[in-house]
Amino acid sequence: MKNSSINKLKRILTTIVTVVGGFFYKTRFLWKRIGFALVTLFLATVFGFFLIKLMPGDPITMFAKRLSDQRRIPLDDAYRLATLLLNYDPNISVWQQFVNYTAGLLKGDFGTSMFRDDVTVSLIVKDFLPWTLFVSSLALFVSFIVGIFMGGRMAYKRHGVGNLLSNSYIVTSGAVPDYLWGMILIFIFGVTLRWFPIQGNYDILLEFKGWPFILNVLYHAFLPIVAFSIVQIGGWALAMRGSAIGVLGEDYIYAAKARGLSERKIISRYLRRNSLLPLITSLAMSFAVLFGGSPLMEAIFNYPGFGSEFSKAIGTRDYFLIQGLMVFMSFVMIIANLIADSLYSLIDPRVRRNNS
Repeated sequence: MKNSSINKLKRILTTIVTVVGGFFYKTRFLWKRIGFALVTLFLATVFGFFLIKLMPGDPITMFAKRLSDQRRIPLDDAYRLATLLLNYDPNISVWQQFVNYTAGLLKGDFGTSMFRDDVTVSLIVKDFLPWTLFVSSLALFVSFIVGIFMGGRMAYKRHGVGNLLSNSYIVTSGAVPDYLWGMILIFIFGVTLRWFPIQGNYDILLEFKGWPFILNVLYHAFLPIVAFSIVQIGGWALAMRGSAIGVLGEDYIYAAKARGLSERKIISRYLRRNSLLPLITSLAMSFAVLFGGSPLMEAIFNYPGFGSEFSKAIGTRDYFLIQGLMVFMSFVMIIANLIADSLYSLIDPRVRRNNS
């Protein structure tokens, strides 16, 4: 009886080990990517911390100059006052600051503003990040959808007026920076025609719920979304065209033509679907570009988002906020790329085999 119980326990343990081992073996590609992501996040934290310290402009000196001008006191007195008012001790060594900062990160504390104790990175993420994600995500979705349709059509029909107009648009939109497109849109649709608002994310007198509020938010976000999308569409169209041209030489395309399928079915069912695979990783990278480029665009439209707060922190040399926001931005970008790699490996099993 005792031996029977021991054998049964051994079989249970063997089954558990086999199942767990098989799971880790099948997902080893994903675990490898997670390891690389953690290493990248650590390096981004280290380099970001020390590079910020090398930025020109000492926050205490800058704050002291403002106090001296505002209160009309000598600069030395203003410097001593700034040292007392700021949530920052310049006498602590850089290495000790790094240790303290890393310990805070491990506890989930991304940092607190040097100038205001009630403003933390977590508060900025909570209040402003959703607006940046809203605009960036919609802009990425619009530019991706329009770009892949345009690129697929350009690859299948390489001659004609449509291809000429598409190439002209790509050249024109790529030659002008996105922030300049933002200024052009503000001048035309905001100042001249007055069709859209040029600042804010919603009307402050509007009740914070219901469809009227949602439509008002979309109304205010329209110009920033269009400005973000204009340049991105051309990039997606070129990437899709290059990928689709390679797919056009495949045997199943010729077989579909021989079967007499319509042009629309060939493009949607065979060409576009198989050409999208290489663009998946680029999708996450483009999100990172939009997310990282939000400070300038949000400043142009005076749109209260994560990027505008990051820009303000840089302007005041608020080291603690800059460090925390940079780490959080790095975390978002790394997670986006990790998700893209995971989806790519699920869609194309050859990636798992080549990287295992």
